[in-house]
Amino acid sequence: MSGGEDFDRGLRIRREVLGDEFVDANLSGSDAFMMTFQHLVTELAWGRAWSGTALDRKTKALLTLGMLAALGRYEELAIYVPGALATGATVAEIEEVLVHITIYCGTPAGRQSFQAVHEALRSTGAIAAE
Repeated sequence: MSGGEDFDRGLRIRREVLGDEFVDANLSGSDAFMMTFQHLVTELAWGRAWSGTALDRKTKALLTLGMLAALGRYEELAIYVPGALATGATVAEIEEVLVHITIYCGTPAGRQSFQAVHEALRSTGAIAAE
């Protein structure tokens, strides 16, 4: 699958951050209609925003977690946790992002963000399941 320089670069970065398995599942589960979205997000988000060099990937990953939490996109938030870890973000740094979300976006957003991230961290083995 090729769609130009931004798309190809974006697909490479998307795979590096989110992993081949996740990206392959997204792409293979997309029909022609949904591939329009896949091309847009791969080219614009990953091929443009994630390929910029002024911020490192870890910073971008932490920003992404914060924005998704602030927007109440808890399912997407959980998807990006393994990617944040893959960029070198620590559990403590992710927790600090969630503290800021709780303070600046309110306790309901904070609670749901902590819950979504907690489950994602447990599923990756980054924190022990109890």
